[in-house]
Amino acid sequence: MTTVPLGLPRRLVEFTLDGETVRAPEGATVLDACRAAGKDIPTLCEGDTLTPKNACRVCVVEVEGARTLAPACSRLAEPGMSVRTDSERARHSRKLVLELLASSVDMSTTPRVAGWIEEYGAEPGRFGEDAARVEEDPRVDNELYVRDYSKCILCYKCVDACGEQWQNTFAIAVAGRGFDARISTEHGAPLTESACVYCGNCIEVCPTGALSFKSEFDMRAAGTWDESAQTETTTVCAYCGVGCNVTLHVQDNEIVKVTSPHDNPVTHGNLCIKGRFGFTHVQNRD
Repeated sequence: MTTVPLGLPRRLVEFTLDGETVRAPEGATVLDACRAAGKDIPTLCEGDTLTPKNACRVCVVEVEGARTLAPACSRLAEPGMSVRTDSERARHSRKLVLELLASSVDMSTTPRVAGWIEEYGAEPGRFGEDAARVEEDPRVDNELYVRDYSKCILCYKCVDACGEQWQNTFAIAVAGRGFDARISTEHGAPLTESACVYCGNCIEVCPTGALSFKSEFDMRAAGTWDESAQTETTTVCAYCGVGCNVTLHVQDNEIVKVTSPHDNPVTHGNLCIKGRFGFTHVQNRD
């Protein structure tokens, strides 16, 4: 039986959110409070299993008395503070961030971004055809997952998941500076020659599809990937006795990818290579 630590009850802090008094547990972020209040704040680099890096700045809110806008994903709720999530200044900043991101990388596989672009009236095309874009062919150097850096927004979530926050493999990091900054293996080597252990936890946290299952990449290329036709079934991985939960994504009676629930106390969304990729035997008809 798994024991889930409940922790000590947390004191509630009271503050004003868009003119209404709200309460949030001590240590909660403004984003946590917004979600509890039913407010939809766009996020890209925020992850529920990772410490925020404040890289994308698309979740910024206006805090009364603060000189600059604050990222809601990392700004802690404080007693007496007054936060506005939908001010003209915050909306303008989100619009500009979305325009800059969508004009520089391919966000066609980023969930919800099309709706945010419409909601904030962002016009990525206004920078013209000469706007600098990341143009790279997808790197297909193994049979498990694909790296397509033309979709990468440099949110660093994959680096954190591979490194000190979860896997401690450190197979990938940020190489270069400024416009030359890229997520890379050591010396830019193929993944098969790197320290990668193919846990796929970087795929789990990637918000844009820059990292994807090879099966998903192939199906998208063939035009057969259809998330609306997929079902999800969560079960227990049978490879060892740890008891990791795995969620099987099935389309046309075939497992197309495997994830893990982020709220699972064993995995927190993370898996090993067997749990993440070792599913082909399930559908072997031989």
